[in-house]
Amino acid sequence: MSGTSWTPHVRGKRHSRAAASQGVSPDVEPEEEAVKPGHTFCNVCARTLPQSKWNNHLTTPQHVRRMLFANYEAAFEEAEKNKHGTTVSHDDDGVNFGITEVPNAQQGVQIIVKIQNTVPLAHITLVDAQLALKSHRGTPPHDHLGRYNDRIEFLFEDTVLHKSFAIVRPVKGIIGSQADHNLLKPIAPYVPRKRTARDPEKDVVPGVPPPALGAIKYVVKLPQAEIPKRIADALSRGSPSHIINFFRTSIMPSVLNSATHGRYMKTLIWTEEHRMEHDLQIYDIPDARLTTHGKYYFLEVPGLAEKRPSVLVGDRILVQPHGQDGGRWFEGHVHLVRQVEVGLCFHGSFPYDGNRRYHVRFKLNRIPLMRQHQALDTAFDPDRVLFPSLQHLVPAAPPSTVAVRPYIHNRLIAQNAAQLQAVASIAAKPMGSAPFVIFGPPGTGKTVTMVEAIRQVLRVNPNARVLACAPSNSAADLIASRFLSSTELFRFYAVSRRRELVPDNLLQHTHTNSQGFFSVPQVSQLAQFRVVVSTCGSASFAFGVGLPPGHFTHIFVDEAAQATEPETMTAMKAMTTPSTQVVLSGDPKQLGPIIRSSVARDLGLGVSYLERMMERDLYDEHRGSGKTFVKLKRNFRSHETILNFSNEQFYSSDLRACGPKRVIDSFVGWKELPNRKFPVIFHAVCGKDEREASSPSYFNTDEILVGKDYIQKLKAERRHVVADDEIGIITPYNAQARKFRDTLKRANVGTGIKVASVEEFQGDERRVIMLTTVRSSKELLTFDAKHTLGFVANPRRLNVAITRAKALLIVIGDPLVLSIDPLWRKFLNYVALNNGWRGIPISWDPHAPVHDGGYENEIRDQGVEDITDFMQRMQSYLGSDDQSAHDFAESQVNAEGVWREPE
Repeated sequence: MSGTSWTPHVRGKRHSRAAASQGVSPDVEPEEEAVKPGHTFCNVCARTLPQSKWNNHLTTPQHVRRMLFANYEAAFEEAEKNKHGTTVSHDDDGVNFGITEVPNAQQGVQIIVKIQNTVPLAHITLVDAQLALKSHRGTPPHDHLGRYNDRIEFLFEDTVLHKSFAIVRPVKGIIGSQADHNLLKPIAPYVPRKRTARDPEKDVVPGVPPPALGAIKYVVKLPQAEIPKRIADALSRGSPSHIINFFRTSIMPSVLNSATHGRYMKTLIWTEEHRMEHDLQIYDIPDARLTTHGKYYFLEVPGLAEKRPSVLVGDRILVQPHGQDGGRWFEGHVHLVRQVEVGLCFHGSFPYDGNRRYHVRFKLNRIPLMRQHQALDTAFDPDRVLFPSLQHLVPAAPPSTVAVRPYIHNRLIAQNAAQLQAVASIAAKPMGSAPFVIFGPPGTGKTVTMVEAIRQVLRVNPNARVLACAPSNSAADLIASRFLSSTELFRFYAVSRRRELVPDNLLQHTHTNSQGFFSVPQVSQLAQFRVVVSTCGSASFAFGVGLPPGHFTHIFVDEAAQATEPETMTAMKAMTTPSTQVVLSGDPKQLGPIIRSSVARDLGLGVSYLERMMERDLYDEHRGSGKTFVKLKRNFRSHETILNFSNEQFYSSDLRACGPKRVIDSFVGWKELPNRKFPVIFHAVCGKDEREASSPSYFNTDEILVGKDYIQKLKAERRHVVADDEIGIITPYNAQARKFRDTLKRANVGTGIKVASVEEFQGDERRVIMLTTVRSSKELLTFDAKHTLGFVANPRRLNVAITRAKALLIVIGDPLVLSIDPLWRKFLNYVALNNGWRGIPISWDPHAPVHDGGYENEIRDQGVEDITDFMQRMQSYLGSDDQSAHDFAESQVNAEGVWREPE
């Protein structure tokens, strides 16, 4: 911005309002943008570009949209000015209704706008005054919580000069509780946490490892498997798309097969590790304090309770006193992990001073990655496990269920044809056959089916030894809990696992050493257990302590769609022989692995081993049903109207609602349902997504208050009684979860309700599920709307979130933002057509077919149309025939279209 335009800018209303919203003074000095020779700085986009790319930049959709928006802002600011001796009040902050309590909103509130003529002889007449947005004109009073923004346009005429002009005032208001908004507002303006450049760590003084790390005596060492320099260098240069292209052409094997599998997957692991290291740097603490107690130095870690970052016993944290010369650091091993702090142990030479500040760096725990490399380095790589084909289709027909039916432990499975077939097929699987898949959509009982299959394998084969795994400890605990009566069960926990996180009823099936740390018994004793349960990431312990490959006759992996392929290989590859049977259970339509690196994701790390198997011909429904896989089709969880949407969109309408009527129908007829027979609500809220301090996580006060209102109504129910542990609140953002929990606590209602991310709810269920989507950005014209929607626009997330509910589903969100995504629009249409909609009205025709291309451009075009209309009105009020505003806006819209062929 030029020096001559800076003063008018900082005195402008837009700048003043932006400064006030951030709690800072509007009086700031300009900062010159350092522009390299041969480059040009774009004021509109705040980017510096090479001169050679300047002309192309001017035609990019992003620049054009921002330019259009900048023109709009300038026109709006001009229209806000008093003119021709006529003044309209509220010229500072517009017509601001502030926060209106619900009872007052129901009755309607008024603000008086005063118009004055300061020129005595002028003949100025008010011709018209109306709201700019047609949807708001004539709107009756209502109590829909949320935010409302509009413009009121006053049209005047000088009757002597026969000239028209307009003065505009923004109108805004919030319906809600003043006290709640005050409590939930940002504690400080959001300032992104800066990632500090790391100087090399030239000299690191080793710390004191916790005794837990020595609790297991491994006989097989892990490989270091450091990131090769060539890969690290490639990951440090260029855009993600450039890096992906380079990897595909120069680093990755051209095909994925048995010969290249290990190298292919190892490259993906290194790519993900590089990103993990990079992301960990953002948690570095530049000015930390340490306190001491006994032999421990305690460090408070912001975000520890939210696992941002996640810190475990045995992790390493580097500490450097302020003022330390050179690259000398002291390594602190984590010995204790508490709610908000960790206890470290350093070398005796560590220079502690209670008044001193310290630099802190978190180091990545590479042991899980090293285990994955170890598994991929093993020589055993049979096609029947890694790349099964039709030649591995054994048997030729699905095994009969007659032989196994009398011995079924869970009698409900004996009454379910698909579950019974899966158990019979697994129990009868011959050696050398392809992996068997239990495809279990939500609520179909895939884990109990897998557990029953394990029981039958143990019954049929007295020599059977089973390794049962899952990606998470909670999922592994669920498997182990089904075998509590068995003395042949061993539940393995990593040495870093905190004892208080282990279910009491499983402790008898664990092993601890003399110091009380989780460990393993002698190999000879370990070999006697018929069922060993572990997480996928820790399952290689069996190989590490000396159990031979082939010891386990069967390897079962539950929730296999959530693990990366290298993680699944950790559980099976080192222990698999030609006779080992592999069984996978999961749903590739639900959440997949969590991947941090977009490069690794695009190169295939986001595709689980289960998903890759299901894409092979062997698992085609017509060829493999009953032989290589079984799809479970009876849903025992959800009311039919809750299940219908996911059933149609993800499962070819194969699922049947078979849950107990007393549960799934328990909210039919609830007085808060717009349709008493349809226990699904979409509550449309026009809110505001915000961030605070240095946290990148979003929260939405308006959605929290709508959600709290529903919780209070649920807890006040006498006919539809529901306990806290029967309600779950799902949100994609940690800040929203934290503030929602705080709000319920202050209201002394629902304090036992689980509020968490969809990842934490996978495999879980509640009688009532509430989903708050948070994103409600109004910057759709200037930014990528799909990016604005964020990872809410993830089909698998939506599928998991809505299928957690048994009897009542409440979704709270901004329909304008959500409807950008085709799948979300289909869901909103589904609710609207079944009369389950509440809040602000739907703004499109829910009967219209949904096209898969998305609605980002349509919504942006509507915004452009609003801008064009506004700028045209301002021009027409001035009596000008200048069409530049219209031409400019229309040309920008057309620039993104295609030319029609003349013939």
